[in-house]
Amino acid sequence: MGSLFRSESMCLAQLFLQSGTAYECLSALGEKGLVQFRDLNQNVSSFQRKFVGEVKRCEELERILVYLVQEITRADIPLPEGEASPPAPPLKHVLEMQEQLQKLEVELREVTKNKEKLRKNLLELVEYTHMLRVTKTFVRRNVEFEPTYEEFPALENDSLLDYSCMQRLGAKLGFVSGLIQQGKVEAFERMLWRACKGYTIVTYAELDESLEDPETGEVIKWHVFLISFWGEQIGHKVKKICDCYHCHVYPYPNTAEERREIQEGLNTRIQDLYTVLHKTEDYLRQVLCKAAESVCSRVVQVRKMKAIYHMLNMCSVDVTNKCLIAEVWCPEVDLPGLRRALEEGSRESGATIPSFMNTIPTKETPPTLIRTNKFTEGFQNIVDAYGVGSYQEVNPALFTIITFPFLFAVMFGDFGHGFVMFLFALLLVLNENHPRLSQSQEILRMFFNGRYILLLMGLFSVYTGLIYNDCFSKSVNLFGSGWNVSAMYSSSHSQEEQKKMVLWNDSTIRHSRTLQLDPNIPGVFRGPYPFGIDPIWNLATNRLTFLNSFKMKMSVILGIIHMTFGVILGIFNHL
Repeated sequence: MGSLFRSESMCLAQLFLQSGTAYECLSALGEKGLVQFRDLNQNVSSFQRKFVGEVKRCEELERILVYLVQEITRADIPLPEGEASPPAPPLKHVLEMQEQLQKLEVELREVTKNKEKLRKNLLELVEYTHMLRVTKTFVRRNVEFEPTYEEFPALENDSLLDYSCMQRLGAKLGFVSGLIQQGKVEAFERMLWRACKGYTIVTYAELDESLEDPETGEVIKWHVFLISFWGEQIGHKVKKICDCYHCHVYPYPNTAEERREIQEGLNTRIQDLYTVLHKTEDYLRQVLCKAAESVCSRVVQVRKMKAIYHMLNMCSVDVTNKCLIAEVWCPEVDLPGLRRALEEGSRESGATIPSFMNTIPTKETPPTLIRTNKFTEGFQNIVDAYGVGSYQEVNPALFTIITFPFLFAVMFGDFGHGFVMFLFALLLVLNENHPRLSQSQEILRMFFNGRYILLLMGLFSVYTGLIYNDCFSKSVNLFGSGWNVSAMYSSSHSQEEQKKMVLWNDSTIRHSRTLQLDPNIPGVFRGPYPFGIDPIWNLATNRLTFLNSFKMKMSVILGIIHMTFGVILGIFNHL
């Protein structure tokens, strides 16, 4: 049964790698997955190893790639499904790839920064436009009005916010206008009243549309406010309070002509900013689309490159610094493949002296290696979750392929639900090559990885469901019951049989809460149900007692068989 019954025979090999070819040799070994490295520098700190600089460079590249993936995802650009596992990049291309990624990052950050700055400016201009439109109704200003100096000016018909009225009073009236978030309005008004002692008049109006906060990017409701105050000291207090409440304060025009000019200028600048922002977003999307073409393969390449340098840090360096020595565990059947991988790596690097290996004897316990395929992988993971077996111990995953789904089916015996589970697992198995399934979210990916387990669980549940005669928790009368109720009536028997046997009559049916079938009466029991539980048990008052007893006894029998089989396997381990 090969390595499926026991773990494979392992040997300890020593690799002698030339410094110029070590990267290519480990890349070839990693692609084939033949060996497990031993750390020969356990007493050396991680920051004192030879290739720590290269590892830091790989981490910097990972950081850049994470930033690129975030920007691409934020822009809703689909990542192309390229080569699933490209090999590690050659050393001569690493510096070129690093320069490209760094240049791309600098360009993206600059364009993104400019885009955010343009958006912020645009939002400020839009807010200024709304403020001018709303506050136009707050204060009536008449530039052509020439104040007449009266001894007793008539103010009964004038508004308190009339600028002409304030001029006649001879007061120096100032204005502060801007926007404030809806949730801060009440606290803002109370603070103004307490700090300014009533020397201000605050007018509010809620904007019909929600605007984006340029600092946080959140869409919220805003209020436009106009504060009228008297005196410079009050004006300083008002401006400080506005800063404390993070109000967006904008200059207020003194005349209608100035207001009109500002409005026209704002409209022109807003149109220009929209144009520039649109072109900037188009350029940013082009850069991200170009980056998305290779970002997935680059992520895999950088991870492989980092793994290679981690393995090189486990190697010891000879006194000449021209050779790296590594110790690896390798299956005995894969030793020819290990030699070919070293030759391939030496050939790709163009080295004149090839790397080589030799096996060394050891008394250490080798690691456990059990090869799996897509069918046995799920069952092996279940066994490994409880513990990895010792070296060349009997592998219980082989027998778990049958026992685990069957013991589940003993608990989940329902051929209706089991058939639904079987169809779901069959759908996953038939579409197992679809890339979206292997890259799906956590729950669906868990189902996908255990698709063959679910397939057998559903199939065995159909079998035990037929034994239990349960279909969606209801019994099915497939073959006809082996019990005949009508044979218990006295009218169906002769007078002699009625005297010898206890039969039913109409009075018995009316006055008895329970009725019991007697198999000794001819015609009542016609033989056992061909397969599974007789459906007539659905009518029995002791149905649950009978079925629970049946399942409990069967579970005990199966458990004893299971434990006995485990003891027998222990004998093979001992031998």
